[in-house]
Amino acid sequence: EEGKHQRLLDYLASSVSIRERKKGQKHKVFKDTFDAKGLYNENIFQQKFRYIHLNPVRKGWRLVNDYRNYEHSSASFYELGIVKRFQPFDYRLLP
Repeated sequence: EEGKHQRLLDYLASSVSIRERKKGQKHKVFKDTFDAKGLYNENIFQQKFRYIHLNPVRKGWRLVNDYRNYEHSSASFYELGIVKRFQPFDYRLLP
C-alpha cells in the first residue's frame, strides 16, 4: 500500500478463498500444495526423520551448529534423551 502497488495487491487478493478471508488473510503469494509421501517401511521413515532433524543446520538455514540443540526439534529427545521445549510422542513405543 505504501509503495502504491494497488494493482499487484488486487491480484494477490484475488487468490484468497472465502474461508481464508474469514480468517483475516488479505493476500496470497504462493499456491497451496500438499506433497504427502507414504512411509511404507522403517528405512523410508528414518530417512525422512533424519532429514527433518538436520534441517536446522543445512545451508540456507544454519539456525544452530548442532542439530540436537535446536530448541524446536525432537532430535535431542531421540538422540540424547533430553526434552527441550515439548515432550514428543515417542514413535518407538508403538506396537
